Amino acid sequence: MTLAWPWVLALLPLPWLYRRLMRPAGGSAPVLRARHYARLTGGLTTGTAPTTSRVRLVLLSVVWLGLLLAAARPTWVGEPITLTTTGRDLMLAVDISDSMRISDMRIGDELLPRITVLKAVAGDFIHQRQGDRLGLILFGSQAYLQAPLTFDLRTVQTLLTEAQVRFAGLSTAIGDAIVIAIKRLEDQAASSKVLILLSDGADTASTVPPLKAAELAARQGIVIHTIGLGATPFVRGGRVVDPAGDLDEATLRQIAEMTGGHYFRAHDPTELAGVYAELNAIEPVEQDGETLRPRRELFHWPLGIALAAWVLLLSHQLWRGRHD
Repeated sequence: MTLAWPWVLALLPLPWLYRRLMRPAGGSAPVLRARHYARLTGGLTTGTAPTTSRVRLVLLSVVWLGLLLAAARPTWVGEPITLTTTGRDLMLAVDISDSMRISDMRIGDELLPRITVLKAVAGDFIHQRQGDRLGLILFGSQAYLQAPLTFDLRTVQTLLTEAQVRFAGLSTAIGDAIVIAIKRLEDQAASSKVLILLSDGADTASTVPPLKAAELAARQGIVIHTIGLGATPFVRGGRVVDPAGDLDEATLRQIAEMTGGHYFRAHDPTELAGVYAELNAIEPVEQDGETLRPRRELFHWPLGIALAAWVLLLSHQLWRGRHD
């Protein structure tokens, strides 16, 4: 228990000092009296019954003491609590170009669009990253920062769920997405900076080539894990159909190698979930935890007691007034 402003309690003897120092004026000059004040305090200065006088004095003292305690702001301070942090800043870069609407992700007998499966799997991944700061980048023909680095994982998950194919254009700007991640991660104090980049195509729209962007990321100590998404080739009508024919695995693999990350290939929802499970298993680097002490304001308790004493005092005066 602490007091924010304990010096306020120095005012405690003020009513007593006032009563001692402010003597009645001499002589027989007429004086003005406030009727209500006189009725309230008359018992302290006139010949009112000693018991009544003591009741008034006690109630007035309680009112004054309660007001002073409330003004001093009593606060309950709990035991120190250490909040451990992982020291990891993690950006997610998600491809929402036109090809992400292709329905080649098989779940049972149903084929679902790539973006639909990605939202479900990545959403679970985000939910499990408690302690990390996450950010979200969406890219198509252009790359956009959808969510800055934050501990608010629910908001990041919501923004990913609301993302729609073609919102950022039809093409793919992998290099520009990496550049945005660099700008957001380079000045951060986290001990581990990671970018997870998922694409189902090749870079066709960046102003900065992907490998040049990866080189810049490596200089900043940013690790990039890349994921290539697209179904396995199959035969249809006597010819081979490759849904992931536009996927540039070589570039994605090289980006990961240049930055000390890993390249993952996901052909279906099960493999994609396995990729995120593997990424989720990476042990974060522990930092010194932040120590907090829970605080709770208690000023309302003495303020309530003072108010209750004041109500009792007024009620007592009204009762006496009716019986005098």
